[in-house]
Amino acid sequence: MLTLCLAASALAQKAELNINIYGAGESRSFIALADPMTTPNGAAPPLAGELQNLIHTNLSFLPFLGIVPSQSVLGGTRLNGVTRETIDFRRFQLAGADYLLSTGWPSPNTVELRVYEAFGTNLVVGKAYAQVDKQTLPRVADKFCAALMEALTGSGEFFRSTLAFVRASGPGTNRNIYTVRPTGRELRQISNVEGACLSPAWSPNGNAIAFSIVAERYHYLGLWQGGEVKKMRFPGNTVISPDFLPSGQLAVSLTRKTQPDIYLLGADLKVQRPLVEDASINVSPSFSKDGRLMAYVSDRFGSPHIFVRNLAGGTDQRITYSGYNTDPSISPDGSLVVFTRMTGSGHRIFLFDMKTGREQQITFGPGSDEQPSFAPDNYFIAFASSRSGSKQIFLTTRHGTEPIQVPTGGPANFPAWGLTDAP
Repeated sequence: MLTLCLAASALAQKAELNINIYGAGESRSFIALADPMTTPNGAAPPLAGELQNLIHTNLSFLPFLGIVPSQSVLGGTRLNGVTRETIDFRRFQLAGADYLLSTGWPSPNTVELRVYEAFGTNLVVGKAYAQVDKQTLPRVADKFCAALMEALTGSGEFFRSTLAFVRASGPGTNRNIYTVRPTGRELRQISNVEGACLSPAWSPNGNAIAFSIVAERYHYLGLWQGGEVKKMRFPGNTVISPDFLPSGQLAVSLTRKTQPDIYLLGADLKVQRPLVEDASINVSPSFSKDGRLMAYVSDRFGSPHIFVRNLAGGTDQRITYSGYNTDPSISPDGSLVVFTRMTGSGHRIFLFDMKTGREQQITFGPGSDEQPSFAPDNYFIAFASSRSGSKQIFLTTRHGTEPIQVPTGGPANFPAWGLTDAP
């Protein structure tokens, strides 16, 4: 599959970023999807409808971008052509569209996708994909939606990422690691071990996943890489919540003394040095993308609380002062920390702003919400929830938008994001 950019003319320059998904008061824009067509003016090939449906499904996961119902467009969604000069934007404007997607198929295996501003008629993004077939259609949809999201917001990582999570596998109590696109496609099982896998974490390059294994007699560190799983034991028989640093090294909570502390492992996966080591329980490290900050849980003041350590200076910032707090996940840019807190109505997800010091609750049940994980884009947050009965994976955002469920093929928990696709 080949990707080409469709250049904008002097009168149709690429629009500036005009959807701010990070600031307060997030607004919602709307996009209309015109009927796919051949160029010029013919019936689209069989693949066209499938690609249109994939793009529609992808965009439905974006809370800041609604899809204009085709029946609300007076005169219909069929175009006279796919370029700016041939499109009647007026009917899409009247239907409330801020953007318009045109899809042209110059040949059965080549597609051109363009998004225009409905009012300014500027070209927002244009891409052409050659050598397209049924097998590559989902990746075409992901690549284009990533390019569109990046053009609108500055970040397209949502469609370039994959979720790892834990799900029951086979009879008994075995629970293994699975992966899936955040839109629910490409579900697969990647581990097959005896015991319960917990707390997966992706490597920075997206080529490995570390996780804990609680077996009948021992705890292990599991590492999936190159299609294979390795199991490693450590002294003390407690291996909790591994996470990768930007360098590719692993940190993990181990019981080397009387309680779990957080240790850095070397390239040989042997203990190199402590990152947090004291008389309290210290678990669940989570690192910013630059490796400067580490969020973690400690019970040094009685019940579990969330701390953020500056790894260069070794100083801690305590960010919770009430309740029972676990599962921290720091945003890649280090500006926010999400975590789980036990409330009177069950576990809920809270967010702490490192700059302002403000805390807010971003999920409200029903059921219990826990194990939040920040996406690579600093915007989406995956979490496990029992709101639908059994534990399932849901997506919300830093603003606490209405959660949407990720199809996982069964009860699931411990979601973790990995950036697995190149731009």
